[in-house]
Amino acid sequence: MLQVIYSEEFLDHKTGIYHPEKPARLTAIVDALKTASFAEKITWKLPTPVISKPSLMSWIEGVHSTTYINKVKNIAANGGGYLDRDTPVSPRSYDVALLAVSAWLDAVDIVSNTADPAFVLARPPGHHAVSDTGMGFCLFSNAAIAAFYALQQPGIKRVAILDWDVHHGNGTEAIVETHPQIAYISLHQYPAYPGTGDASQQGLHNNVLNLPIPPGSDITVYQPLWEGRIIPFLTNFQPDLLIISAGYDANANDPLASVNLQAEDFSLFTEYCLSITRKIMFGLEGGYDLPSLAKSVIATIQACIS
Repeated sequence: MLQVIYSEEFLDHKTGIYHPEKPARLTAIVDALKTASFAEKITWKLPTPVISKPSLMSWIEGVHSTTYINKVKNIAANGGGYLDRDTPVSPRSYDVALLAVSAWLDAVDIVSNTADPAFVLARPPGHHAVSDTGMGFCLFSNAAIAAFYALQQPGIKRVAILDWDVHHGNGTEAIVETHPQIAYISLHQYPAYPGTGDASQQGLHNNVLNLPIPPGSDITVYQPLWEGRIIPFLTNFQPDLLIISAGYDANANDPLASVNLQAEDFSLFTEYCLSITRKIMFGLEGGYDLPSLAKSVIATIQACIS
């Protein structure tokens, strides 16, 4: 059985009818999972309510400034607005973003306790959010917060974050690159938003591996990087937990990028990760073509339970 953490409350982060990061992303995935051939092997779990997790704010405050957290809260309380031209905040966005962080922390607990993978179907995403502001559709840095939380759990001394979203997770990298117990790996189209992620950036402890991908690339470009760079890097780091920033906008049909992966390629990516450890938590980041997104999540989860 694989546990999927999801709540319909994640649909309450309203971004506007034409925004690519829309609630339908989640409903497309949920509908596909509930009709999948392996549906009976999925256990659905609601995230822990924010009110029931009193330490939640301390974990968020460990990554984001109080000024920024209050800014998001106040924009939401005043009816909504924008952090930048691409990053809306609706009346419920602050509460939903807190619940998303809670879901990511729940996944850490599940994987720690079961030594089996878990998948977080939450929004808003997080890997572009830096310590003092959100950007690129992202409000709070879910993956980075989860990594710091994980390091305080028994038996977890090293955490790796692998970001296969087509866009570089500038926020995640900026937050974790100074910490020797956290490694960050990113495969991302370059050039593309947000313009960061140069291969020369290796972190203060050689704990960052950036792998820029040229536009038009397909699995024949990715596979040698996995086998020649990522797997050796992870094998050397020996993570006690692997966090996947699972973006699916590298799909060939995605409107926001120019990489040509197919849904089944994410099954191969997952198998590579499982060759390192089964202690993997996946958290949704990007992916904006709904059919490709749903098929790619299906391929990811099927690789974990087959």
